Amino acid sequence: MTEPVKGPASYFPSIEKKYGRPIAEWKDLIRSSPLTKHSELVSWLKTEHGLGHGHATALVAHTLAEDRGD
Repeated sequence: MTEPVKGPASYFPSIEKKYGRPIAEWKDLIRSSPLTKHSELVSWLKTEHGLGHGHATALVAHTLAEDRGD
């Protein structure tokens, strides 16, 4: 059996369903933003793209961790 997805990635199916964009596209948007701090990126996703706080936090946390090699 496969293990259930945990952490920020567990939000990904609902993010794709609710906002209609693949996760890769959200990650590209985050990476192309001139903002670099977690809180700034979360606020930007919420204001500019209408994401909820939990979804924005999950995307930013996962993307920044990936970029750090975590």
